[in-house]
Formats: sequence, C-alpha cells, structure tokens
Amino acid sequence: MSQVKENDTVKVHYTGKLTDGRVFDSSLEREPIEVTIGKGMLIPGFEKAIIDMKVNEKKTVEIAKEEAYGDIQKELFHEVKNEQLPPDVKPEIGMGLASKGQDGREHQFRVVDVKEDHIIIDGNHPLAGQNLIFDLEVVEIK
Repeated sequence: MSQVKENDTVKVHYTGKLTDGRVFDSSLEREPIEVTIGKGMLIPGFEKAIIDMKVNEKKTVEIAKEEAYGDIQKELFHEVKNEQLPPDVKPEIGMGLASKGQDGREHQFRVVDVKEDHIIIDGNHPLAGQNLIFDLEVVEIK
C-alpha cells in the first residue's frame, strides 16, 4: 500500500481544533480537501503530518503555532481614523474588513478595538499565535 509523499495529490478529511477542544473547521460535512503536497497550499505542520500516511489511515496531531500561522505580529495592527472608513460602515469589535493594497491584492482585517475617533484593526490570521490540533484521515492518494 502506498504512502503519501512529496508531490502526491491527496484527498484528506480533517477536523481542526484549538487546544481547548473548540472546532474551528472541518471537512466531515463536505468533500475532503484535495491538495498537492509540497506546493505550499497548506500550513507546513499539516503537510508534514500527512507525509507517510496511508489511505484510510487516521491520526491526531498537534501543530505548534510556528508550523501553523505563526506568532501574532504586532506590526499587523493598524490605527484607522474614522474618516478613512466608508461612510456606511459602523465598526464593531470582531467585524471583518477588507482593503486593497497598492499592489492590488485584497487584505483581510478584523476590528479589535473601537475608539471615539479611530479603530484598531488586526491583519494577523485569526489563528495566529495558537497551537492547533487536527484529526486527519487520508481518503485518496492520486
């Protein structure tokens, strides 16, 4: 029976959890994800965890934040004056915002604080700074 190796295209079912057990994502109610190993499509720890797995093999792994979304980067917090916001936006903590950079790419932010004349937004991935736990099952190796 073959095992997952670099450059293989695989289908994997997963359930991602925080270390307190809360589920943040799962493929169990939909199709498994299909990815090619080694193309940077997944966080590094996820890819490393499925290397050498066989079809129908299941395992649970804890992925350190360094192999997931990294540490929280303070430089990704920004102050935005109210007059810089679209007039129809009423910012609330937790609200998602998007902005186009000078390169034309869209960047995602979350509102983390609302002051009288400005807001603080966070451009870190929502799972940055956290170790993650994944239940994995290799469904297919192509």
